[in-house]
Amino acid sequence: MENELQYDDELDLGPSKSQLKREASALQDLGERLIALNGSQLTEVPMSDQLAEAVRLAQRIKAHGARRRQLQYIGKLMRDEDAGSIRKALEHLDPASPRAMRVQHLCEQWRERLIEQGNEGVTAFVAEYPQTDVQALRQKLRLVNKEREKGAPPKYYRELYRDIREVIDRA
Repeated sequence: MENELQYDDELDLGPSKSQLKREASALQDLGERLIALNGSQLTEVPMSDQLAEAVRLAQRIKAHGARRRQLQYIGKLMRDEDAGSIRKALEHLDPASPRAMRVQHLCEQWRERLIEQGNEGVTAFVAEYPQTDVQALRQKLRLVNKEREKGAPPKYYRELYRDIREVIDRA
């Protein structure tokens, strides 16, 4: 009798039914975040072709019941995916994530430094990011300076930010 009790205590029953439901719900929530992405963002997320097609189909569905069923299907497909890498890619795409905020602040700081310091700033930026197209960066800085002198709208100022962001994202 004592051996039976001891054996029962050693049984590994696995995750509870509630835990399985929470995990399934989390995968569906992740699927909802995928559905909210646009086409170019969707290509940046590592996923199977089958899941990508299911997400694109869900984006086109308008009926509530059909959309809910498609979300459940996406949740089912997500079981076979690497949810961690999908979460990481979504965090990278989310402009409100802490990482995105740090990158945004870094880009803004570099933009101001480049404008203030000119060639010295370009040299420091290229030392930090050697894959930079130096000629294009210097040209953009000249355009920003002309724009400021004329009091024109900050078109090139914004483009400079986008160029810096592209270089930093590639690094």
